[in-house]
Amino acid sequence: MNPSFSYKIYASTAELPTNWDDLATSTIFLSKKYLQVLEKSSPENMICHFIGIFKNDLLAGIAVSQFLDLNKLESFGERDKCIKTAIRNFAFKNFSSNVLLIGNNMLTGQNAFAFSDEIDKKEAIRTLKTASLALNELFRSKGKKIHITSFKDFDEEEIKNFEISEFKNNYQFSTQPNMVFTINENWKSEQDYIDSLSKKYRDQFKRARKKADVIEKRKLHLEDIIKYEETIYDLYFHVAKNAPFNTFFLPKNHFRTFKEIFKDKILFYGYFIDGKLIGFNTLIKNGEVMDTYFLGYDESIQREKMLYLNMLYDMIAYSINKGFKEIVFARTALEIKSSVGAKPVKMFGFIEHSNALINSYMPKFFKYLEPETIWQERNPFK
Repeated sequence: MNPSFSYKIYASTAELPTNWDDLATSTIFLSKKYLQVLEKSSPENMICHFIGIFKNDLLAGIAVSQFLDLNKLESFGERDKCIKTAIRNFAFKNFSSNVLLIGNNMLTGQNAFAFSDEIDKKEAIRTLKTASLALNELFRSKGKKIHITSFKDFDEEEIKNFEISEFKNNYQFSTQPNMVFTINENWKSEQDYIDSLSKKYRDQFKRARKKADVIEKRKLHLEDIIKYEETIYDLYFHVAKNAPFNTFFLPKNHFRTFKEIFKDKILFYGYFIDGKLIGFNTLIKNGEVMDTYFLGYDESIQREKMLYLNMLYDMIAYSINKGFKEIVFARTALEIKSSVGAKPVKMFGFIEHSNALINSYMPKFFKYLEPETIWQERNPFK
């Protein structure tokens, strides 16, 4: 490690340097406020640390790490009942249950670190790698041996900064893409978006809107989120549990905590039929980018009323009206997101197993860790 570079590991936001937020300009997901959300309402099986990178004792980089204990999960996801899933679950329980992530497993995209423009990014990443080894030791001293260390969610440009010797034993992987919707600068309203769709997808839009005409959409405030907390959690948990793969579940107080800390920066929409909450979604204003966050719904109504598709259209309409440049739709449901106009952005990461023998088989082993998704890309525009 370059002697002019050093790092500090923080266990709480109260310890962070006062100028931390000066570096959290690329994403709010590294800001003190967001890290407080993690501190107060992170999943039960997650422990977060925050890392400061210093050059000549001046703060020049910030990062987040998450330790995940997968043995605390009742379910890794219940959708796929097959032999491959059984093997994956066995592998996780026995060889990979303790995971250290440099990055944020609750989000998609580069939310792992931010560096000042003045420093060499490769040197900063080298220092971050050293910090990850120190975190391995820290957990070992508490009786938790880390099986897997991973750095995640970098695009093709960002991944070049990892071309250093410290990552030579790491397996570079590519996961499901991040679905990103770019808002045409000529669109000023939802109608402009509709007009740009080809006939097939305009018909899809009309059909979805017609099916949902009995649904009432409402912006929920903090007191509403508290009032409906049990239902919100049931709707969220139903969707999360039926995902093909899970490494965490949010705690019940997560949305309330987020709203308390972030106020109008997080938007929470409830969907009602006859006064009953049957679905919700969340959006986070992240500079000029709108980040979609967690959602939930009643599956039977979702299918019948095309609720998920309607939610995507609502997110697009809001983001156009408010002048955002793009929407990060994240992973999962790739084809339906593609059908509304989101494009896949390839994401990369690095993974290393603490057992050298298992690590040498990581290219084969990884196929069990990351379920492959077969999907067809759509283009809804004229």
